[in-house]
Amino acid sequence: MKLGDWQLDTAGGGRLLLDGGAMFGVVPKPLWQKAQAADDQNRIRCATNCVLARDGRNTVLIDTGYGGKAGETERERGSLEAGEPLLESLAALGVSAGDVTHVVLSHLHFDHAGGGTRLDDAGRLTTTFPHARYIAQRGEWETAVSNAAELKGAYPPEHLLPLAEAGQLDLIAGDVEILPGLRSLVTGGHTIWHQALVLESGGATAIYLGDLCPMFGHARLMWGMAYDVDPLETRRRKPRLLGQAADEGWLVLWDHDPDYAACRLARDPKREFAMTEKWASLSDARAATS
Repeated sequence: MKLGDWQLDTAGGGRLLLDGGAMFGVVPKPLWQKAQAADDQNRIRCATNCVLARDGRNTVLIDTGYGGKAGETERERGSLEAGEPLLESLAALGVSAGDVTHVVLSHLHFDHAGGGTRLDDAGRLTTTFPHARYIAQRGEWETAVSNAAELKGAYPPEHLLPLAEAGQLDLIAGDVEILPGLRSLVTGGHTIWHQALVLESGGATAIYLGDLCPMFGHARLMWGMAYDVDPLETRRRKPRLLGQAADEGWLVLWDHDPDYAACRLARDPKREFAMTEKWASLSDARAATS
């Protein structure tokens, strides 16, 4: 899909199954299961629709999925894909790990940052993208590496520390222009320093919402995740951004939606928002059927 000078593709960082109750928080199961059916273990299908953005000068990857370092128990619990799904997806798009110039992370949880590091042939931790600058919010990074007891398990150090050790980490503070046509927008909500990424070119705009609104099923005001550290902020920022996207015709990029990687929105008096156009993948821009 073209967005001005940007070519946008979906790079799958791996599909997985996550607990439906955790993914929909205070929403009762009889309601959320109409949006996403659960299996016999109460798990729902989730994607990690990372975004590959190329403008002829920069090859940018937004988020990295969960990577290939998970152990057998973790893989079985979440039904994680084998191997390194992100690298396989990039290869199918004709992009090697060495081609990536920037990796921008919406936040640093395992399913967004895990694919940024890998185990080499000798079993040593290394960065996945050897020539890339990895970009994260400074506040998010400081939280992630703080070793706070209440965050144990939220930020596995093997996903993060190699980035700093390799000298490839750039920390930003607040809403900044990362590259011409790519800017950060701190949203809070899911984590205190969670950021959305906004792509702009040729008069067109796309927004990657990360986990502020992980899938279309979360588009309603009260539909958030139990994982949100500040659910009230999610309820404040999410409808404002979705409303702006609907009013101004932005392309909305979903990270975890298992059926749609992108859509356009319209305001809806009954459902708050409805999808007017929808695509299963940015890479082929074929309209997906519901």
